[in-house]
Amino acid sequence: MPPTHPVLASNRLLASLPDGQLRRMLTGCDTVELSVDDVLATPGECIRHVYFPTRSFVSLVMPVDVSGSLEVGLVGDEGMVGIPLALGVDVWPLKAVVQGAGSALRMGADYFCRELERSGALHGGIDRYLYVCLNQLTRRAACTRFHVVEARLARWLLMSQDRAHAASFDVTHECLALMLGVRRAGITNAASSLRQRRLIRYHRGKVTVLDRRGLRAASCSCYHADRQSYDRILG
Repeated sequence: MPPTHPVLASNRLLASLPDGQLRRMLTGCDTVELSVDDVLATPGECIRHVYFPTRSFVSLVMPVDVSGSLEVGLVGDEGMVGIPLALGVDVWPLKAVVQGAGSALRMGADYFCRELERSGALHGGIDRYLYVCLNQLTRRAACTRFHVVEARLARWLLMSQDRAHAASFDVTHECLALMLGVRRAGITNAASSLRQRRLIRYHRGKVTVLDRRGLRAASCSCYHADRQSYDRILG
């Protein structure tokens, strides 16, 4: 992940800041290139950096035991990885693993905390983003319990496409099974159904969304609710 100096903010959380605050934030950032499966954090590890994805997206995963895990959040250019620092906690509670390759702005934890104390605008933006994250987390818990795998898979693909800003992105059946907390056979059946309906194309670990409107219809209501929350709270 070689760093370079950032030129502009293509992270929406940062871009919403007043010009002076934005310039100070960018001064404290390096641009890094993230690869799929890069692990940015593990539970119990001290937070040394925060990340503002620009062209990448990151899964926040709760390990359940030695063989299982469940994705509890997905962060793209709308937010940041490292939100516990805004709550005064300097330890990672979750595993953060890169799901979509691309660039991100990386900032040292100390610099971020100083700017957070200094800027009411940054503090307000982080508070709103934290509310959206908590809303997403609670809805995902209900979604996992009550919605069928095919609808949950459609929702996940839509969320990933939103953050990839492209019709195609890389993901394997094994990864999807881990992210959704289901057996691989369940993912295979759900993906086959979406493919037969000509909503997606899947080949050698690459998914292409062919019919976004149809995929939204196949998704559970949680996708629409999450989008409304993002639009209403974050703008």
